[in-house]
Order: sequence, then structure tokens, then C-alpha cells
Amino acid sequence: MKKIQTLCFLKKDGKILLAMKKRGFGAGRWNGFGGKKQEGETIEEAAKRETREECGIKISEMEEFGKIDFEFEGKEDILEVHFFEIKKYSGEPQETEEMKPEWFAFENIPLNAMWPDDKFWMPLFLENKKFKGEFCFDEAGNEVLKNELEIIDKIC
Repeated sequence: MKKIQTLCFLKKDGKILLAMKKRGFGAGRWNGFGGKKQEGETIEEAAKRETREECGIKISEMEEFGKIDFEFEGKEDILEVHFFEIKKYSGEPQETEEMKPEWFAFENIPLNAMWPDDKFWMPLFLENKKFKGEFCFDEAGNEVLKNELEIIDKIC
């Protein structure tokens, strides 16, 4: 069964806003803001809601730049993750119970403390390229067992 998820990233002045996940799925890793799409909301509404809940900023404009299906060895569910770049927003990033935001220069992105797939697609995002793909992790989510990633013109 596919579970729809979102991830939002903000780039500004050669830096990217990431957050340390403090609890739940992905705890202990740097990531973007996002989560599960709820019943009755669009993917975009889910992305905006999750970002507001996790760091307090209100997105007024965003653009989808990627879509990846994630599988974990030994699990049936597939996570269909839609990646968004935050283009316009209001408010300042704030720490919440779930996330601690921090700005990183592009050359200092902590890839070794992020999900292991990030090293494959993050350079594409930083170069403003759109992509789609599939990744399969080991059961713990620490190792990429297989991946397919391609640059595309637009997200369908």
C-alpha cells in the first residue's frame, strides 16, 4: 500500500534550511519539513500544514521538484514522497517539539547525518533539477540496497 508523504526545503543565499528530527520516524537525522497527507487534503495542503506545524513558517508559494517511492526491506508499505521547494513564506523558523531547524551552507550540508538517499538527489535539488525515482532501504533504513533516479522536465 502506498502512503503519501511530503518534504519541503528552503534555499536562501547559498544556504538550505534543514531540521534535526527530535522524535518519531527519522529521529536523529537532519531532514526537510513534512509528513503524512491526511484524509481530505491535497499533497500541497499537507506540505504546508506539516511545515507550519514543524517549524512555524507559513508557505505562500512552493514548487514540486521531485517524487521518490521508498521501500524498506521486509515491509509492505511504499512511501510516495513529494519534494517541494519553498519559494515564498512568512514567519521565522522556530524549534518545535518535533524539529530543531538550522541553516547550512550548501558546502556544509550534513549528508552523513541525513537519510542515506539524500546524497543522491540533494545535488540535483541544489542545481534546480527535477527528478523522480525509487529507493529500497535495508530494514533499519541505514543502507540503500537499490536505487533508480532520473532527471525529468516536470513532475507528473
